[in-house]
Amino acid sequence: MQDSYLSLLKFILPSYILDHFELISARNEGEDILHIELEEPNIIPAEFEAGKYHSKGFFPSITIQDFPLRGHRVYFHIKRRRWLKLEDGDKDKVGELSL
Repeated sequence: MQDSYLSLLKFILPSYILDHFELISARNEGEDILHIELEEPNIIPAEFEAGKYHSKGFFPSITIQDFPLRGHRVYFHIKRRRWLKLEDGDKDKVGELSL
């Protein structure tokens, strides 16, 4: 079932979203609401590979209501990973990575 949702999302969402987020779940709520959960994987973005970064959980999830699909409401729940930069290799000194 996830594969069929993923195939559909490739037509709906910009490619950037699916390049940087994974489909976690897709579920119906009643007859007319679709919830789609996307999560940033635990992979350091290519543009930041030169530094020392460590994943420290997630930012609070955001919910985006998208345009209805054939009369059904669509909600995207997106979780971005929290990346901390280790400064000079010292785990006590960290800075947050902004994407």
